[in-house]
Amino acid sequence: MKHPLTIIALISFLLGSWWTASQPRATAHCQMPCGIYDDPARIAGLKEDALTIRKAITTMMELNHDHEDHPDHDAHALLHFNQATRWVMTKEQHAQNIQDVASAYFLTQRVKAVPAGDPGYDTYVSQLAAFHRVMVAAMTCKQTADLASVDELDAAIAVVSQWY
Repeated sequence: MKHPLTIIALISFLLGSWWTASQPRATAHCQMPCGIYDDPARIAGLKEDALTIRKAITTMMELNHDHEDHPDHDAHALLHFNQATRWVMTKEQHAQNIQDVASAYFLTQRVKAVPAGDPGYDTYVSQLAAFHRVMVAAMTCKQTADLASVDELDAAIAVVSQWY
């Protein structure tokens, strides 16, 4: 077998993708008209999820550079590959949670539609755009392993937190 690490990487990716897809999705809040809202807690959760994504990317970067000079390179590389895979899945889970909270809690329950021309319409449009930015930034964090994507996510969350 010429490239065992490539095959292991493919299998790990497929299993990781299946595992991530099979996990129950976080729900931000009930979708009943209960009227129980804790906006500061939801914002704190978004910030915590973003911090976890930052930790995942930072750790993956460290793992990528740590095993190159190890005497038992292959075994060490596999261990790091396993750990990096777990961090990727964690990163995905927390980015998805941010998207779920932004859509199921804020956009559907807290951001109230205002018709064009009515007072508050500009704020409504600003809130829609700001939460869209959060969701796109979370998506970008899924797609990359770049700290700049987390910087953008942090900035987007800072914008929406001003309303809550």
